[in-house]
Amino acid sequence: MKPTLQAGLTLSFICVVPENKTVPHLYPESHWFRAMPEVFATGFMVGLIEWACIDAINPHLDWPAEQSLGTHVDLSHEAATPPGRTVTVSGRLASIEGRKLSFEVTAHDGVATICRGRHERVVVDVARFAARLARAGG
Repeated sequence: MKPTLQAGLTLSFICVVPENKTVPHLYPESHWFRAMPEVFATGFMVGLIEWACIDAINPHLDWPAEQSLGTHVDLSHEAATPPGRTVTVSGRLASIEGRKLSFEVTAHDGVATICRGRHERVVVDVARFAARLARAGG
């Protein structure tokens, strides 16, 4: 991690919700999901929060040798967002404890706050992580 990675770092990330990020597309092999409304899926929203955090910190990592992996999410999903709406993720890097990064985030779709909560990531050395994964049979 570069010395520029500091608590207080803010993030803002914008994404237009495409149709293929709605609930029926989350697990298309599930007839339960396919029958649900075409609104932004919670699973894809979690991925968007991760993407926003990665985008904010990667300039402060020795990319690609250092990367971050999500380890915890505590996020609400408060409002339905149809495809075509623009979602803005805002937040800040609240704390750094060793390699653990904790973010406070919100997301708004132009009409309502759709998400708020916390997300944690851990910075990993990709080569060491790959070696551990190989030893574990992965």
